[in-house]
Amino acid sequence: MSVLRTKTVEAIKSDAAGGEGDGEGSGLRKTLRTRDLVGFGVGIVIGTGIFTLTGIQAKENAGPAVVVSFLIAGLVSMLAALCYAELASAVPTAGSAYTYAYATLGEVFAWIIGWDLVLEFALGAAVVARSWSGYLADLFGLPPSLFTEESTVNIGAVAIVLVLGAIAAVGVKESARVTNTLVLVKVAISVFIIIVGAFFMKKANLLPFIPTSQATTTKVDTIDQPLLQWLGGFEPATFGVSGLFTAAAVVFFAYTGFEAVANLSEETRNPARDIPRALLIVLGLCTALYVMVAFVVTGMQKYTDLDSSAPIAKAFDANNASWAGTFVAIAAVAGLTSVILVDIIAMSRIGFALGRDGLLPQSVAKSSPRFGTPFRFTVGTTIFVAILAGLIPLTDLSEMVSIGTLFAFLIVSIAVPILRRTKPDLKRPFRVPLSPIVPILSALACIYLMLNLVVGTWLRFLVWLVLGMVIYLAYGRRHARLAAKLVDLPSEAKVTKTLE
Repeated sequence: MSVLRTKTVEAIKSDAAGGEGDGEGSGLRKTLRTRDLVGFGVGIVIGTGIFTLTGIQAKENAGPAVVVSFLIAGLVSMLAALCYAELASAVPTAGSAYTYAYATLGEVFAWIIGWDLVLEFALGAAVVARSWSGYLADLFGLPPSLFTEESTVNIGAVAIVLVLGAIAAVGVKESARVTNTLVLVKVAISVFIIIVGAFFMKKANLLPFIPTSQATTTKVDTIDQPLLQWLGGFEPATFGVSGLFTAAAVVFFAYTGFEAVANLSEETRNPARDIPRALLIVLGLCTALYVMVAFVVTGMQKYTDLDSSAPIAKAFDANNASWAGTFVAIAAVAGLTSVILVDIIAMSRIGFALGRDGLLPQSVAKSSPRFGTPFRFTVGTTIFVAILAGLIPLTDLSEMVSIGTLFAFLIVSIAVPILRRTKPDLKRPFRVPLSPIVPILSALACIYLMLNLVVGTWLRFLVWLVLGMVIYLAYGRRHARLAAKLVDLPSEAKVTKTLE
C-alpha cells in the first residue's frame, strides 16, 4: 500500500514556499505575470503543428475537414485546461500534473505521470530542434550535412538546444523576455498567412469537405492501425468521420505543452488569478489561429496535392506567391525556437519536483540562489536533449508526444473530482464549472483520442512506462521523502499514514 501514499496539500504548499529548504532553496522565485505566462503558452503551442501537421493530416486522413480535427483537439484541450486551472490556482507548485496526482491518486501514479511528462517534453524539444535546424538550413542555404536529417550529427539542433538551455538556466524572467519577442513574430506572421492566403483560396479545393471513407489500398500492419480500429476488427481505412478523429488525435500534438503554463505556477506572482486567465487565453488564441490557418491552406491547394513537409510554403508556391515563403520560414524558425525553450523549462520543473520529493536524487532539486531556477536539473536536461537532437532522428514521434500529453490530461481530469471529495474545504480561487460533468467529459474525450492512435504508439508508450516502473521500484519508492517520514512514526501511526 506504500505506493499509494499521498502527499498532503499543506506539504505541497510548504515546499513551494521553500518550507524545507536548506542551503540552496527548495522553492522557486516568483517573477511571472499573466502576460509572461501567455507568452510561454503561445510560445510552446504554436510551433511544429501549424507548420507541418496541417498538410500531413489533410493529405492522409481528413482532407479539408482537418479544420474540424484542429477544433476537436482544441476543445478537448480546453476541457483539460479548465481542470488544470482549478488545480493550479488551488495548489500553485512546480510539477503540475505530477504534483496533482501525488495529492489525489497516490505516489505510484504521480511517478508514472511525472515519468510520462519527462518523455513528452524531452522528445518534443529534440524533435523540434531538428525541425528548427532544417528550416534554418532552407532559409540561409546552410550545408545539409550539418543541419538536416542527412547529417550524422545535427550541429544546428545541438547548437540551438545549448543556447536556449543556457537562457533557461540563467532565469525564467529572461526566458520570458526571449519567448515573448518570438511569440510576437510568429503570431504576426500567422495572421499574415491567413490574410494573404485568403486571396488565393478556391471553393473547389474545399470540396468534398469530408472526403468519403475509403479502404486502404496498401497492406497495413497491425502495428500501424489505430488501436480502436484494431480492437473493433474494422478494415483499415482513411478519410470519412473516422479519419477526421484519427487526424484529431494526431494534431493534438499541436496543442501539447500548454500545461507548461500550469507548471510555472510556483514562479507566478498571483497564481490564483494569473494561471486560469493565461490558460484560457492561450488555448482560445491558438485554437483560433490553427483553425483559420488550416482552412486557408486547404483552400489554397487541393488536399491531395499538399506537401507533407512544408505545406504552407508549398501552397504559396503553387499559387505563384513564392515570396511569401520567406515569411513562412522566418515564422517557423521563430516559432520553433520558443517551443524548444519552453520544453526545456517545463521538463526541468518536472525533474525539480521529482527530486524535491525524493523520487529522483534530491541533489537535483535545488534552486540556484543567484538565478532562482532549478539550475542543476536544467543543465542536465539541456545536455540530454542536445544528445537526442544531435544523434537520433525523431521526426516520426509526434504521436508519442500526443499520447503522453493525453495521458497527463486524463490524470488531471480525474484529480479534480477526487480532490473535491477528499479536500472539500480547500480554497479554490478558480472552480471548474459543472463539476464533475466537465472533468468526466474531459477524461472520456482524452481516452477516445488515445484510442485513435496507432498500436505501435501504444506499445512504445507501454515500454517507456515499464522502464519508469523499474526505476521507481528500484529507487524512488524507498528514497521518497514520504517513506523517510514513515520510518520515524510509531507503528500504529505508520499503518494509518500509509493507508492515507
